[in-house]
Amino acid sequence: MMSAVAQPFVAEVELARLHPEEQSAAAAFLAAYPPGAGSPLAVVIAAFNEEPTVAEVVAEVPKEAAGLASEVIVVVDGARDATATQALSAGALVCDVPVNRGQGAALRLGYWLARARGAEVIATLDADGQYEPLELGRVIEPIVSGRADFVTGSRRLGAELTTDAIRHAGVILFGALISVLIRQRITDPACGVRAMRADLTAAVTLEQPQYQASELMISAALAGFRVAEVPTTMRDRGAHATKTKKGGNFGYGLRFARAAITTWNRDRTRFRRRSQT
Repeated sequence: MMSAVAQPFVAEVELARLHPEEQSAAAAFLAAYPPGAGSPLAVVIAAFNEEPTVAEVVAEVPKEAAGLASEVIVVVDGARDATATQALSAGALVCDVPVNRGQGAALRLGYWLARARGAEVIATLDADGQYEPLELGRVIEPIVSGRADFVTGSRRLGAELTTDAIRHAGVILFGALISVLIRQRITDPACGVRAMRADLTAAVTLEQPQYQASELMISAALAGFRVAEVPTTMRDRGAHATKTKKGGNFGYGLRFARAAITTWNRDRTRFRRRSQT
């Protein structure tokens, strides 16, 4: 597996680069869980008001995946319930941010915390229990074996146990859109289970506060990182969560498309110029 050259982590310097609303929570996290002392695999979960499901998700994460020992980092994104307490009780390392800023912002902070802990590979899961934690090994393996830098799960290649026909059609539509943008076939651009080399998360630009899945994939592909998909399972939301927090399908689709196209416009020229120098 390709790995980045480790750079000294100076907490005061690095914390100053975070968003002001994240700094105190990140400092408390590093005081509880020291930099450089983490597992090679960090599973990052962003959680907003997920008290009913987050503990079960954390508990289901395997202690080892694809030969890498794991730890779970839960970034609580301004929750107003007992999400933080439940995640902590299940064994997660918890960063409790007092302000709700969106899943994209919470994941971005989680990547930073994972790198600070010394992770080599970072994976993500949603906190609502829709994805199978035991499938993490399948997602991580192409990175460990050196065949990919960024791997996303695909419910279309695997199994989709949901009943939302409109959301299913949206996955097909946006998969086609991103396939055109990055010139590589993508079947599922919004899967919540994915994995990547830790240094990739520092090399790409992540700005989206909410719809980061498309931003991360497009930016990684345009930067020259190898992107792959593997089959995964998406469970029926009804058995694991009360309702989606992403709003109606139409509004969600518009915002997802805007994030994808904005990222492509932002990165296509920048990375092309970099490759020519």
